[in-house]
Amino acid sequence: MKIIAFCGSPRKKGNSETLLNEAIKGIENSGSTVETFYLNKMNIKPCQGCGGCNDTGECVFKDDMDMVSSAIRSSDRIIIASPIYFYSVSAQTKIMIDRCQCFWSEKYLLKKPIEGGKHGRKGLMLLTGGMKNNTGVRCAEACGTAFFRTVSVPEHSTLSYLEIDYKGDILKHPTALKDAYEAGVKLVS
Repeated sequence: MKIIAFCGSPRKKGNSETLLNEAIKGIENSGSTVETFYLNKMNIKPCQGCGGCNDTGECVFKDDMDMVSSAIRSSDRIIIASPIYFYSVSAQTKIMIDRCQCFWSEKYLLKKPIEGGKHGRKGLMLLTGGMKNNTGVRCAEACGTAFFRTVSVPEHSTLSYLEIDYKGDILKHPTALKDAYEAGVKLVS
């Protein structure tokens, strides 16, 4: 089973990455490995809305998104971990998601969705945010749902934690690390 994860936080060892690491620990303790992409360190140009992928399903720009696209295409499980900024996923996460327009073109214009493989395709979204209300979670989750649907992941779950603002706040949450670990185990079971 091929599992990939996207760490969308610009903050090294921040709350989102801490949650992601717990989910990965659950996956690895279940006998699988995870390839992690740290989006803040990658060279991914924003989608230009040029329509260049409409006829081929391939992006005309060549950068680190090439390896991301290849990994998405061949994965059975996909994890996205992102802080919530201004009611959405981080800019790093959103750039990667927007560049998945080529998958949208391939699936909806060219009628060639990614096949499910013998394990099927599932996803997990991990969100942290400093706000007290759920609006940011709902908006970020909508973005994640569109991403997962576009890359032919029909089923995903989301863990979200609010009032997690400062680095290390997630460690003070009574269940977050356990929840993320168990979500990782469940993702591969």
